[in-house]
Amino acid sequence: MEPLQIIKISRQEELEMAFAVRKIVFVEEQNCPPELEWENEEVSTHFLALSNHQPCGTCRWRKTDLGYKLERFAVLKEHRGKRIGQALVAAVLNDLPSDAEYIYLNAQTAALSLYAKFGFTAVGDEFDEAGIKHFKMVKK
Repeated sequence: MEPLQIIKISRQEELEMAFAVRKIVFVEEQNCPPELEWENEEVSTHFLALSNHQPCGTCRWRKTDLGYKLERFAVLKEHRGKRIGQALVAAVLNDLPSDAEYIYLNAQTAALSLYAKFGFTAVGDEFDEAGIKHFKMVKK
């Protein structure tokens, strides 16, 4: 199995790799409007997954008025099913401040089971975001 590394992004070149992954997954593959994809970047803490030193996934968290929001989980198609998403969720949760009480995310419906493994529960009704079905999930 290829060595997987999750890094907390600290350099511009790493951030650009993360943006490239998001562009492929969200803008090209899922047809999200680009103007919706790029927001709140400067107030977010970003992560990059590397497989054999090549970018394969990314995510971020940011503090909001509600609490801590986990966002922009993306894994390149050829790397899916290899627990990269799980490694990203674990890395983000591990990085949150110890006093982070309210932790939430908007999960694509297809990914509910991934987040449920980490104690997230769907709340409310399914909703549409950028043309994709989502549920809000809160960590219990």
